[in-house]
Amino acid sequence: MDIKAEQKYLLISPKKVRVVVEMIKKLRPTPAVESLSLVGKSAAEPLRKVILSAIANAKVKGISEDALYFKEIQIGEGPRLKRGIAVSRGQWHPIKKRMSHIKVILETKEEKKEIKEVEKEEKVEKKGVKKQA
Repeated sequence: MDIKAEQKYLLISPKKVRVVVEMIKKLRPTPAVESLSLVGKSAAEPLRKVILSAIANAKVKGISEDALYFKEIQIGEGPRLKRGIAVSRGQWHPIKKRMSHIKVILETKEEKKEIKEVEKEEKVEKKGVKKQA
């Protein structure tokens, strides 16, 4: 079962958020939240909140924290704010303020085992039907 949480229009560059995601993507969600509180990057706090939100969504569905793993952490690019700064001789230099969309998808490993067992049983049943005919 997939559990999702999303944060849109975060006023931090996606490039800066991806650096933090690389640090935690191989961890499980609970240790990842604990380690993000120690990371000295501005993107760590919003990412921590999204992961906590996904864990809370799993608890509502009746899934324990111990059974959760990261399936996917997507960092997408949102819209850009186009700003500028005045420079000499009446000119203007553009500044692009980039936004991020963070999407965290958690999954349970137990479900995969159950699905594989069901698929094996279905294959065995299909083979048995073919042999009888």
